[in-house]
Amino acid sequence: MATAASAPIEWNSLGLHPIIHDFGFFQLRWYSLAYLAGILIGWWYLLKLLARPGAPMARRHADDMVFYGTLGVILGGRIGYVLFYRPEFYFANPLAILRIMDGGMSFHGGAIGTSLAMFYLAWRNKLSVLRVHDYIACIVPIGLFFGRLANFVNHELWGRPTDVPWAVVFPDGGPVGRHPSQLYEAGLEGILLFTILNLLFWKTDARYQPGKLVGTFLLGYGLSRFFVEYFRQPDRGLEHLSWGLTMGQTLTVPMILIGLFLILTAKSRRERVEPFAGTESVA
Repeated sequence: MATAASAPIEWNSLGLHPIIHDFGFFQLRWYSLAYLAGILIGWWYLLKLLARPGAPMARRHADDMVFYGTLGVILGGRIGYVLFYRPEFYFANPLAILRIMDGGMSFHGGAIGTSLAMFYLAWRNKLSVLRVHDYIACIVPIGLFFGRLANFVNHELWGRPTDVPWAVVFPDGGPVGRHPSQLYEAGLEGILLFTILNLLFWKTDARYQPGKLVGTFLLGYGLSRFFVEYFRQPDRGLEHLSWGLTMGQTLTVPMILIGLFLILTAKSRRERVEPFAGTESVA
């Protein structure tokens, strides 16, 4: 009985499948719906944030952000994965780069792509770059939550071997139980980080200190990802980097440092806020 109780969970027994329905000419995947849900719910919530006094952009800017942000996430995420994790494979098989629905997206690349999109939007509309980033940072955990759930359904990015009671045997992970690290990330990068950021937004004056919210996001994501990497199986070929960190941990170090800098210097950037949206100026 003790052995049966400690047996790992078989992913195949959960009734999950990456493909929701195969139409023949088109496969509807959970991976696609996760991105769509993150974008649409994030857009809806952004409009709620912009309705508060002193918002750094108007509804028309938010609508543009949906387009530019989506391009940034998809192009940046895919290019980042290709360059950071599997350059040899994709350079030898360039057409495989286009098969995004098979999985393989880098959050760090997507973050860079989204940030570049926001820089462009702010420059074109003469908006505060940092304050735009602050508002977008509050909604990014929504997309991260759905994305990590999709990773679990896609049985990818699984964790290291373990004998914990909730270990899962993934189809491509061999016969051993593994940490469901996708769910750890959904909880930390999604639920916890969303809660922290939005408590700061709604319950404090953090949104009037340019850089504080996006700094909190960078620090929170960086620490969460650094921690989860101890349970997540590193990508093949990147298991033993010479400096002792995984690639995922290495890419989070700049995020943690930049996040700390933005948080510690946020008060010095506090100034009178004239709203693009909302109803009043904020001293």
